[in-house]
Amino acid sequence: MPVFVEVALPVPMRQSFSYQVNAADEHRVHKGIRVKVPFGRQQLIGLVTDISNTCSLTPQQIKSVIEFLDDAPLLPDSLYKLTHWAARYYFCSVGQMLSQALPVALRKGAEVTANSTTFFLATPDGKSADLDTLKRAPAQRKVMTLFLERALTQEEVNALELSKAALKALLERGWIAKEVRAKALDLSWREELTLGEDPHQLNPEQAIAVATLNQQSGYHCTLLEGITGSGKTEVYLALLESVLKKGLQALILVPEIGLTPQTISRFKHRFNVQVAVIHSGLTDNQRLNAWRQARSGEAAIIIGTRSALFTPMPYPGLIILDEEHDSSFKQQEGVGYHARDLAVMRGHLEKIPVLLGSATPSLETLQNALSGRYHHLSLGQRAGAAEKVRQGIVDIRNQPLKNGLSHALLNEMRIHLDAGNQVLLFLNRRGFSPALLCHECGHLHECDRCDAFFTVHQSLGEIRCHHCGNHYAIPRQCHQCGSTMLMGQGVGTEQLAEALTKEFPKYPVVRIDRDTTSRKGALEGHLNAIHKGEYKILVGTQMLAKGHHFPDVTLVGLLDVDGALFSADFRAPERFGQLYTQVSGRAGRARKAGTVLLQTHQCDNPILRELMHKGYGEFARGQLEERKQALLPPAWHMLLLRAEAHRPEDADEFLNQVAAILPQNDNCEVIGPMPAPMDKKAGKFRRQLMFQTKERSQLQHSFEVALPQIEALPLAKKCRWSLDRDPQDLL
Repeated sequence: MPVFVEVALPVPMRQSFSYQVNAADEHRVHKGIRVKVPFGRQQLIGLVTDISNTCSLTPQQIKSVIEFLDDAPLLPDSLYKLTHWAARYYFCSVGQMLSQALPVALRKGAEVTANSTTFFLATPDGKSADLDTLKRAPAQRKVMTLFLERALTQEEVNALELSKAALKALLERGWIAKEVRAKALDLSWREELTLGEDPHQLNPEQAIAVATLNQQSGYHCTLLEGITGSGKTEVYLALLESVLKKGLQALILVPEIGLTPQTISRFKHRFNVQVAVIHSGLTDNQRLNAWRQARSGEAAIIIGTRSALFTPMPYPGLIILDEEHDSSFKQQEGVGYHARDLAVMRGHLEKIPVLLGSATPSLETLQNALSGRYHHLSLGQRAGAAEKVRQGIVDIRNQPLKNGLSHALLNEMRIHLDAGNQVLLFLNRRGFSPALLCHECGHLHECDRCDAFFTVHQSLGEIRCHHCGNHYAIPRQCHQCGSTMLMGQGVGTEQLAEALTKEFPKYPVVRIDRDTTSRKGALEGHLNAIHKGEYKILVGTQMLAKGHHFPDVTLVGLLDVDGALFSADFRAPERFGQLYTQVSGRAGRARKAGTVLLQTHQCDNPILRELMHKGYGEFARGQLEERKQALLPPAWHMLLLRAEAHRPEDADEFLNQVAAILPQNDNCEVIGPMPAPMDKKAGKFRRQLMFQTKERSQLQHSFEVALPQIEALPLAKKCRWSLDRDPQDLL
């Protein structure tokens, strides 16, 4: 009897595909293994989702599986269920969701387990050699010094980025040798856990939180709401200790790659265990190795960004999401899944506790905590001897500004710098100037593919669009009137750092944004230099606002935040509140008192007043009430349909037809179609439609019924359209 398999492929079609299994391979068929199959003119790798003896295709249509890549399922049952649940929830194909869950190397057909490890070690000749003979080869000398201390694996050699030429030269000299050893599974940490340092003394609030969390067994979701600097990481470490002592693994998700270096070092110092790190800054092989360590159980702790959520753990014990409010947990391209929501679902499937930590919880999480769906723990005191921060507003109406800085802020900076402290200035605009203006005719140079102005990047000598990446050399003449009097309008981080270097020549300035940290290791280098006190003035975008611990920063200045108070996005006040609270939290984290100054033209703004006088906790609860009255998430549930086309009427007409298919009544609402806040991007016109329902299940059911009809619309092929469930960004 013939055997057929259903295969989930990484293609956007919401279906699986049937293939026949050759008689010789029938014994190898299992659910959840990878297979290579023909698909059109190409060959793709997919996962087997079902096995049967019947197939609806005719014998002429059915193709055979080319190759079986595994002998056993790749993912444990819980992760398999999670990807199926997520595919249904986010209205995408199982194949697309599974391709999010697997490292790239596995999607390309790499081996699941590595049976051997390659080591490099010093030979007897190398150990007795005189290193002074390498005076003229400093790279070889540096590499040799390392090997004299200990043998290194191929992965460690890659991670340390050792010179390949030096390595080759030393191998040829016979000073080091390459050795392949059979890989033995090391699970010693499960028998006995050793600590690298003594735990800190917990304050009463922290101790109560840890005791409460340690009493939980099975699935529980808890929000740990702790003000900035209240020592949430110390609670995580104390909780990890009890989890690891039981021989169980922990998964820790952080929002940005920038936060991983300091998180990793804290955990590595505390526990003598293998830590697997997974984020997009690693090579495909490095990610695969970390995935293997986690899957085999060798890695006791897995730390990573959003994609690490799907890492298999044979001994699951705990999932922690640090800074759970952060919008980078939501994927914007492709499948728009939210790592926080899937982490909670994973905890549910694995029957393990989930801890969400934040000083500024998202309104979704806060509502779940207040309604009793999640447990709620609070830390209201700053850890150690840290004092509360002084806050002040600088009203810059009618004030002269020097490169975006008021006199009051400059004077305050001088006082803090002369006292030997560090100052952090936050400006959420990278580049030199946000726009290029002609002084004669007033023309602003706009991107020819987007409704956005070019940002001037002086150091690169170019104007660049931050939305589509379009860039040109800085023009000499105005495109409108030919005048040569062109000037940057507004201040970006690059211009601010340049101006501060002239204003405070004695105090070194460092700029941290996406432009200065794009090189590998650049961010770690900057952060280490800040901790050593090499820089006194820190200028940066959001990258600096999140989770970093700078003990010597006593003054934080926020420049130009007015734009955040007026936005087309209903989440803007919540985002602003989180940003303000997070940036303020960088000041006065050790024994020194901290000050936060906010420059604004809007000093009477009610959002600002409420935040400064009542703090984020009360502000967020007020925002929740407003959303409930406006029937907006999290009170109601939203699905956003985006359509883009070369002709705006195609996108409009398509979304009008979609609106006609969707139900509308007291519990279902359709808003739109309407132009996106940025109408034109990368040469295409963008329109959007919102579908909202009172109940989550209603949204799921209504849209599952409507989706096949929407896909059958002739205009669906003329537009590029996408779905975003629980959208975090309406822009």
